[in-house]
Amino acid sequence: TFNLIPRLTALENVELPTYANSREGVDTRKRAKELLDMVGLADRMHHKPGELSGGQSQRVAIARALINDPAILLADEPTGNLDSKTGCEILDMFTRLNREGRTIVMITHDPEIAKYADRVILVKDGIVQRNSE
Repeated sequence: TFNLIPRLTALENVELPTYANSREGVDTRKRAKELLDMVGLADRMHHKPGELSGGQSQRVAIARALINDPAILLADEPTGNLDSKTGCEILDMFTRLNREGRTIVMITHDPEIAKYADRVILVKDGIVQRNSE
């Protein structure tokens, strides 16, 4: 799951998007290590996906999504496989990234998670029910 490449380590999976989008002056190995540390996986960076829990794999995928410094981050149930403590840490990280200027589009079924958002759009059966800013 999370489309991690089974033969690559967590570190290599995070670096993968940079192979097609290298940026001059950016040490991708260092950046990937920083991101894995940010999601609490510095000690698991040399493990392959089969050696990681579902929550750890999800955090590797989050780090991978951030490696190219996207202006917009699309996060579908980003805390779905995480324990509550780790989920809060990820949401705090998203809040920090948003304060730094990134747009975070997050899909969740959990009203508690939605409280982290500045804007909530409630969709039911494909129809917008509420749009709060």
